Amino acid sequence: MSEPRIPVDLLIRGAWIVTMDETRRIYRDGALAVIGDRIHAVGPSAEVEARVSAREVIDGSRFVLTPGFVNCHVHITGEPITRGAVPDDTDWEANVMGWLIPTYQAQTPEEERLSARFAALEMLRTGTTCFVEAGTILDLGAVYDGLAETGIRGRIGQWAQDRAFDPAEDQAALTAHAIETLQREVERYSCAGDPLLAAWPALVGHVTATDDLWRAATQLARDHGAGVTAHMSPDPQDPDFFLAATGKRPIAHLAEIGALGPQLSLTHAIFLDMEEVGLLAGTGTHVTHCPMTAMKGAYGASSAGLFPEMAAAGVQIQLGTDGNNNGNAADMMRAMYVTAGLFKDARRDSSLFSAYDVLECATLNGASGAQMGHLIGSLEPGKKADFVAHDRHRPEWTPLLNVVNQLVWSADGRGVHSVWVDGRRLVEDYRATTIDEDEILAEVEAAAPALLARAGKTVPCRWPVL
Repeated sequence: MSEPRIPVDLLIRGAWIVTMDETRRIYRDGALAVIGDRIHAVGPSAEVEARVSAREVIDGSRFVLTPGFVNCHVHITGEPITRGAVPDDTDWEANVMGWLIPTYQAQTPEEERLSARFAALEMLRTGTTCFVEAGTILDLGAVYDGLAETGIRGRIGQWAQDRAFDPAEDQAALTAHAIETLQREVERYSCAGDPLLAAWPALVGHVTATDDLWRAATQLARDHGAGVTAHMSPDPQDPDFFLAATGKRPIAHLAEIGALGPQLSLTHAIFLDMEEVGLLAGTGTHVTHCPMTAMKGAYGASSAGLFPEMAAAGVQIQLGTDGNNNGNAADMMRAMYVTAGLFKDARRDSSLFSAYDVLECATLNGASGAQMGHLIGSLEPGKKADFVAHDRHRPEWTPLLNVVNQLVWSADGRGVHSVWVDGRRLVEDYRATTIDEDEILAEVEAAAPALLARAGKTVPCRWPVL
């Protein structure tokens, strides 16, 4: 007598499936079964179909299924609704101090909420199912409420910095306020129980945090099962400051105060030395590479960055798209493409950052950096049902010979047909199911000029706009 079939909510059969499991199995005629918010089974179609009875069955012969991508550094407020305003010939300081910070500071809570929802739309539509916010949210409550309606998975944090650059400022009061804010928000939006959305200590980083704030953020993360994210060393200004103030380079100083570790993700990390690379590797600290921002902003990643050395040393490199006035797109597939090519060319070594390595950066490494490796990053029984259906009935997917090469080198987010998060279909046939796309596009179009005007910015164009 055959065993009874297990009832499942969804069965997708006949698909290419890139599992990213321990042995990196790929199925040419695969099936994926879902019960509730979890993956129940993955394997050859005939085997999975024989074991389950599905409430909904989808013919997957049109699709390549992959885990959802994890964007480990993205600014979801301010920039999504002012995308493309910043000229592409500004240096790092003019970009950040002259454009981005004034724009962030001019936002209303309503605009932050709109911007976050708009960022979620772009990420979902291009295959990102989980993200880590970059640390520049002003009204966390408004952002949380807006994101909760979209169904996306993410970790967010209130803007946190405390260093007194003006001697007239009360350093102790600034630090106490920053720590209190972090503690309040981490407790208010707890990681306990692995919710879709939760708060982290999200430090601006660079040179803006005192040692006391670093220590407090680290302890909060460890106590609450969270992570810490911060910018560091996209420009020589960061190491120059730390050397002058502490006598050590940034990573060495963070090691000395106990801030390094698997709970920490440092973004950019371009101007490092080999001692710093060794400290990152030895402590399990994550590095988020934002290749599109590095190229547009002329950061020097290809000439000064030690990313091949980090990878060789065992540093877990994950990917981010940064802001919509830096990387200018939240499409992780574009970030994968650039990462796969950047150091091949710079070092004249085609073995660096293969398509296989880069896909791991965007899935498994990202999940680990987001402190969710036990939940997401691969398509395996028991993990969350966060996955993407890429439409292979498109020129860039034809012919389909090596699915990993095709995914990284040929395809991009425009070929994402459907997306599931937590077992819920959030994109279907190229349209979001939880966000009114026409409405939000109109709202963003209307909001951008007013926000830029309040920030005192006029968008320049070298050519006449009539």
